[in-house]
Amino acid sequence: MKHPLKYVLCLFCLFALAACSPVVAKRGNMVEDYKLQEVKAGVSTRSDVLQILGSPTTVSTFNPNVWYYLGQTIEKRGILDPEIVDEKIVAVAFNAEGVVEVVQDVDNTREDIPVARAKTPTHGNDLTLTQQLLGNLGRFNPKSGAK
Repeated sequence: MKHPLKYVLCLFCLFALAACSPVVAKRGNMVEDYKLQEVKAGVSTRSDVLQILGSPTTVSTFNPNVWYYLGQTIEKRGILDPEIVDEKIVAVAFNAEGVVEVVQDVDNTREDIPVARAKTPTHGNDLTLTQQLLGNLGRFNPKSGAK
């Protein structure tokens, strides 16, 4: 070990590079295309869809015969905001007998609305720490009869 500083520097560079690798998170149910092809309109039933695709991410509020499968792949690099890399929305509609009527990929083009980072101002006095500490001096009366 002639130069231990070289080894420390190499280890530091290795850890720094590892910290830059993205963190990938899969959320929801990303339905694979080969599984989607197994679900046939007019043939498959609710139980078939449950076996092939699994439980739906959500069921339509106004029509319980429509199931939605939502999935996202999100990447986060270091301190940057997370970025949606892949997104898939699949809708499966059933008729009254529970047989699949329609299986479709829902158009998932959407606008990304930025998060507002501004703070809401509060009404009242803006006191400094010193004003708050000194403002309380003398406000409290000693208890009567205490010696």
